[in-house]
Amino acid sequence: MAKSDRYQQYFTVSWDQLHRDVRELCEPLLHHHFKGIVAIARGGLIPAGLIARELDIRLVDSLCVKSYDNMEQHDDVEVLKGVDHDGEGWLLVDDLVDTGKTAAAVRRMLPKAHFITIYAKPEGRALVDQYHTEVGQDCWIQFPWDTGFSYVEPLVERHRRADAGKSGV
Repeated sequence: MAKSDRYQQYFTVSWDQLHRDVRELCEPLLHHHFKGIVAIARGGLIPAGLIARELDIRLVDSLCVKSYDNMEQHDDVEVLKGVDHDGEGWLLVDDLVDTGKTAAAVRRMLPKAHFITIYAKPEGRALVDQYHTEVGQDCWIQFPWDTGFSYVEPLVERHRRADAGKSGV
């Protein structure tokens, strides 16, 4: 399925929204004592840092996998860097669970970890222990680290330039 066929909606997450969602996701975890966090790279790196701050966890490791190129999901999950434990006592963090392919692969590697994501889609949500917000399966989430601010000129300026181009000035 081509990306244009798969994603019919876009959900843009601002930095403020991300922080609010992470804080709310962490609230029920305040009384758990985790050995550390395993962030699923790349999407889970920034959420893991925010969660580490909220829960005062200093030990943060990464599990590096590749399952997407741009907006296209691969059929398999390539493990680029693993960890040397089964996840017992660890918090496993990713930004979202989509179809569940990546989640299933990391769940096999770290079956005893408490697996959380900020966002979850219906096909993958059963693979995580906790998530903050469910979004539609056809929704592409635009995270703040994938977007940027840019200046948008006033309409009048654009029209002045267009008019100047027509008159040859």
